[in-house]
Amino acid sequence: MAVLVYRRDMPGRKRPTREDAMTARRALLDGLARDADIFEVLSGLAPVHPRNDTFPGEVFLHLAADALEWCGASRAEPVPLDELRERFLPECAFRGRENAKLQYAVLAAASVHGGTEPDLLDEVASWQTDDFWQYAMYAAVAYIRAAASRAGVPVGQTCRDLDESPGDQTP
Repeated sequence: MAVLVYRRDMPGRKRPTREDAMTARRALLDGLARDADIFEVLSGLAPVHPRNDTFPGEVFLHLAADALEWCGASRAEPVPLDELRERFLPECAFRGRENAKLQYAVLAAASVHGGTEPDLLDEVASWQTDDFWQYAMYAAVAYIRAAASRAGVPVGQTCRDLDESPGDQTP
């Protein structure tokens, strides 16, 4: 079995740029705004994911955090996590370890919203797979849909608002 190494500083590796981050963020927002199938959006984003790297997962965590900020989520007014997947990712079915990966991405996004940076490399290296970015995308989709629901506006409007204030674009 091959061991995955999640490092950004490996020699010869082109690091994702700010433009790559903006492309990934915009592709997800555009797909959600036009109510595209999220598996098609995921497939379209695969080419921007460097093998054995967490990118664009970090971008999606920050986008999810932006959605929480946009809808006014706070300690006093939290977004409930119970049934988040069932309500806002009904097209997805997660089994076993997949549930734990989604939960990690959902909680990591909430921690980013709260002002902390999760230790992604330590966590995802133990996954033995190269799929963190996908779970981060699912978390962003769930939070964007939850934010739209909380605000009582269509998902497309939420996406346009988030696109107009691009948040953190650091890859």
